[in-house]
This record gives sequence, structure tokens and C-alpha cells, in this order.
Amino acid sequence: MTERIRKATIADIHEIHEILNYFAGQGLLLPRSLSELYDHVRDFFVVESGESAPLIHGVCGLGVCWEDLAEIKSLAVSEEHQHRGLGKKLVEACMEDAHNLGIRRVFTLTYIPRFFLKLGFEEIEKSMLPHKIWADCLKCSKFPNCDETAMIIDL
Repeated sequence: MTERIRKATIADIHEIHEILNYFAGQGLLLPRSLSELYDHVRDFFVVESGESAPLIHGVCGLGVCWEDLAEIKSLAVSEEHQHRGLGKKLVEACMEDAHNLGIRRVFTLTYIPRFFLKLGFEEIEKSMLPHKIWADCLKCSKFPNCDETAMIIDL
């Protein structure tokens, strides 16, 4: 089965919502409302397979935070499709998008730092991310006791 990475569309929102909220239910991601996903559909890439009725197996978003800073957010690949390089392809698509926008640095907050280390990210202190802390982090049930690792890459 051949997987394809592409920009998300409005028709993908319910599948994206289902994937993200499955992992949010495990405390691995922030939950995303349907309204938020519709508002930010242009931020997301999906990985899909199948011809006549393609199925989405993963999602990743790029959120622009400032003129030179963006965030890799909501990276999730369904459990049955993990360990196939799909997460890496999704992150690479987001980083290419950031590069094309002229963004110089991309960060993420993650529970899997070794995954991002392999992609060239470096660990940083969360205090270096003020825009992030006062935006999405305030919505998180773990704030201010976040146990994620902050990481960044220069493009």
C-alpha cells in the first residue's frame, strides 16, 4: 500500500479530529476541537493511503508563531501505521513548508525527543518559547507542570 503526504482539506477534519483526540485521550497531545481544526486546516498535512476511498493514517501541523518561528504541532500516526517513517515524512513536509514561508526556526514540544533528535532538533529550555507558553500551553491541563521536552531546529 502506497502512502501519500498532502495538505489537509476540509473533508479530512473529522478523521484528523479522531486521530488527534485518540492520542489526546492518552495524555500524549493537546485535544483539538472541530472548530479549531476548521480554523487551522491550512496548517495541517496528512498521510493517506488507498485509491477509491483513501484513509488518513497520520497528521502533523505547522503553526506560525512569529516572523521567524513556527511550531511542529499535533503529530500523530495511527498505531497500526507507526514505525514506517510516516511521522518523519509528515515533519519533513512541515519543515519544507516553514522553509518556503521564510521561517528560520521550528520548535516542538514532545514526549519523544529521540524521534526529533534524529531529525536534527536540539533540546532547549521551555522558557525560550514565550509565545508558545502563553498560547496553547495555557489551555493544557498539565500547565504549568509540563513534562514535555522543548526542541528546536534552525532551517
